[in-house]
Amino acid sequence: MFTGIILFTACKPKQQAPPLEDAYYTCSMHPQIREDHPCTCPICHMDLFIVPKTHSAVNEIILNEEQIKLGNIQSDTLRAGLMGDQVILTGTLNIDESRVTSINARIMGRIDRLYIKTLGTYVRKGTALFDLYSEELNNAQQEYIIAVEKQQSLDNSIIDFSRLVESAKTKLQLWGMNESQLNQLLKAKKPSQLTTFYSEASGYVIDLPVIEGQYVTEGSTIAKLADLSMLWVEAQVYASQISGIDMNGKATVQIPDLPGKVWQGNIQFANPQLATDLRLNLIRISVSNTNGQLKPGMAAYVIIKNKEVHTLTLPSHAVLRDGTHDMVWVQTGPLNFKLKMVDLGLETDDRIEIKSGLEPGELVVTSGAYLLYSEYVFKKGGNTMADMEGMDMGAHQH
Repeated sequence: MFTGIILFTACKPKQQAPPLEDAYYTCSMHPQIREDHPCTCPICHMDLFIVPKTHSAVNEIILNEEQIKLGNIQSDTLRAGLMGDQVILTGTLNIDESRVTSINARIMGRIDRLYIKTLGTYVRKGTALFDLYSEELNNAQQEYIIAVEKQQSLDNSIIDFSRLVESAKTKLQLWGMNESQLNQLLKAKKPSQLTTFYSEASGYVIDLPVIEGQYVTEGSTIAKLADLSMLWVEAQVYASQISGIDMNGKATVQIPDLPGKVWQGNIQFANPQLATDLRLNLIRISVSNTNGQLKPGMAAYVIIKNKEVHTLTLPSHAVLRDGTHDMVWVQTGPLNFKLKMVDLGLETDDRIEIKSGLEPGELVVTSGAYLLYSEYVFKKGGNTMADMEGMDMGAHQH
């Protein structure tokens, strides 16, 4: 014979009491329990407490004192204050293009010899770079020798040979011959088949587009030298962050490959044109590299302090976010709370700017906001964020 055992988990009244019409009984630990008479919770067996029935708006909730105490719901008055932060960007060390020197051929000819043949070679000012064979240059050298000889032998003639000499000398100087070479030319009294050209700047070779035996035309690039005593740190920043950055300020640069060391630099440039697909802007910081530790191509972290603003702020954890909406709880009475949409601004590690949606002096929930929202969802339903969209929450009225 089968014997069935039926367990009843429903609440049994502790005492006889008439059902309530304007209140209900619930458990502080299990708020899903609702009874119309006093009894114990069927889950934890705690005494249920009475909660008045309310008809609040879709964005409002009313708690009792015990719920506020158990949820550690705390509020603070919204006020204005100074707020500043720092933004950390990733960047790359690059050559300062204003410190790049291009060595160009000043006359057509053939590169007979290159003294510098590899990229990265350091070249000092005055170092021999290449020998050039140029028929035109050799002819100009011969003209200079003849003009000087005639000046010396026919100085009392009616022809002003000094002007001819000066003109011939100036031409050779413009084509790259220095004073020492000109003196040697007059001493030898005949042109050299090859003319050596010297560097007019110091730097590292970053481009060497010619080879020995190559013919070059006037203006052809022989080499490019970069002075690496100053470098650029170029970093990308979102357009929304630009307004908070002091473009005349300083930045701190850290290099992951050189831990423990810090460089200070000035912000020199912000690209006026955005990368339209990603809404990014380029900023450039100039840093000193006098000891040569920094190398172009190194990764860098750029730390820039934002401008300080006088604005309304809240603790970051007071704001509820779901990726679409930003909201806070405002306490409108001893037991009453209202959900409001807000527009956010500058954010630090623990504070966030409220651009609109709230007024100074409002009492905002700063502790227990997510617990309060959980209770709100339980009582109002799970689609409350969507229900609030389109409602006038006051966020865009100010």
